[in-house]
Amino acid sequence: GYQISQYKNPIVGEGEILLDMPYGTKKVGIERLHLEQDAGKSIHDMDPDNTFVDLNRSGVALMEIVSKPDLRSPDEVNAYIKKLRSIMRYLGTCDGNMQEGSLRADVNVSVRKVGEKKFGTRCEIKNVNSIRFMQMAIEYEAKRQVELLENNKQIDQETRLYDTKKNITRSMRSKEDAHDYRYFPDPDLLPLNLKQSLVDKLKKELPELPDEKKERFIKEHNLSAYEANILVSEKEVSDYYEEVIKGCDKKLATNWITGDLFAVLNKKNISISQSPISAKNLSALIKMITSGKISGKIAKDVFEKMQENNKDPQQIVEKEGLTQQSDPKELEKIISEVLSKNQDKLTQYKSGKVKLFGYFVGEVMKVSKGKANPQLVNEILKTKLK
Repeated sequence: GYQISQYKNPIVGEGEILLDMPYGTKKVGIERLHLEQDAGKSIHDMDPDNTFVDLNRSGVALMEIVSKPDLRSPDEVNAYIKKLRSIMRYLGTCDGNMQEGSLRADVNVSVRKVGEKKFGTRCEIKNVNSIRFMQMAIEYEAKRQVELLENNKQIDQETRLYDTKKNITRSMRSKEDAHDYRYFPDPDLLPLNLKQSLVDKLKKELPELPDEKKERFIKEHNLSAYEANILVSEKEVSDYYEEVIKGCDKKLATNWITGDLFAVLNKKNISISQSPISAKNLSALIKMITSGKISGKIAKDVFEKMQENNKDPQQIVEKEGLTQQSDPKELEKIISEVLSKNQDKLTQYKSGKVKLFGYFVGEVMKVSKGKANPQLVNEILKTKLK
């Protein structure tokens, strides 16, 4: 058998991808994107004595994206794969699910001495199916190559496999050059002629991609570059965010999503599409904070309860009587009670120990079981303590 692939005329030519790294923007060149058929897969780790062949994906169309040799570290590879996956998910061309084999990478590694311009001999590590394994494989392979050179040994250009259990790469076959692949035109395939009008139409229909969305989020929603990066990293995250901010404070929404919600998703090891709290309900919770109906502290407790069957925050607050106390007369009563019970602290405060202000606020919150409006408590206390 043979594999059908594009050789001289790939469907997509050169391009570039921008990565946001801690040390600035990194540009990674894309050499080509060509279409080919997926091949069978050898499985070496299911039986100690036999190699199995998995033909489930044989003949399935795939995109092979070839990058230029611009990546310099495992961290850059991590950022590159994530950015590429994000773009494909925005476009809807690939779900990027590495566990299912929808996205995998052949990683080419070479090393050279500091100051040298010419690239070293490269080795290709085939079919790595997780970003963490890619980073581990690169680290191992680079170290292996450095050790060979330092011992005055030669690096052979070859294809290697990464053993995830032993964290090593091992030789699979010597690497062929293009002529070894024995390319020949497929006699059954007609030439593919794409009209410019089709290319223009596709370009016009492109959805908003992560970089464009990031710029818009910074401009329209006054986000920092860091916040925008997080919120556009996955299409589902940006969709969720835009749904939440339709009816509530944007800054608070950003903090709740990137802080509290992400903490829950990480703990449960789920994606935002499986979030136990809908965008509509999180928006309603934030609205209650900004309207003064509940305090930020109470909101944290309500948020915990919302996770059970995506409960409506409004119902939780009403059912459990968690509405914030914002009646100045009621709060004055509580404050007067706290001050009369703490005459010694009051005397100390008036003689210059102003740090005790926080103590009085804390006592008022305790008496009100956290329901007192902190802003109003501060205002009334200031007046009473003059």
